[in-house]
Amino acid sequence: MNKVTPFLMFNDQLEAAIAFYTATFPNSEVRDVARTGTDGPITSAEFVVGGQRFMGYNGGSYFSFSEGVSLYVDCADQDEVDEYWDKLVKAGAEPTQCGWIKDPFGLSWQIVPRRFTELIGDTDPSKVKAVMEAMLTMVKLDVAELERAYNEA
Repeated sequence: MNKVTPFLMFNDQLEAAIAFYTATFPNSEVRDVARTGTDGPITSAEFVVGGQRFMGYNGGSYFSFSEGVSLYVDCADQDEVDEYWDKLVKAGAEPTQCGWIKDPFGLSWQIVPRRFTELIGDTDPSKVKAVMEAMLTMVKLDVAELERAYNEA
């Protein structure tokens, strides 16, 4: 067991969330579930998404997620950004801004191309500013546009 593990409280959608997350991200699995009765709904579970271990619980309507906590997805390139973005949208996620998208269960995700992180790590503050300004105009992050802003700065 990890020393620290994220614990997600769902509004009675844990089973559907786990099914979606483990189908969407590689290196994912359901490790353990507890149910109400033999055939009842899942009440709690241990699961892995993209190699990250989570605990989850169906806490009811008292619990909801906010943007104060999000899951960051490191994407190798634009194709991977598009792949995850499209899967989330197809499942009913709502795009917000700057590469953020809220899944149907209320959890926010940041779908970020690795190239963005490289560009904002530049030592030239004018290039970093240009990339950040470009990113702030986007919903889904676009590597080609981020690189254009960088190169034109």
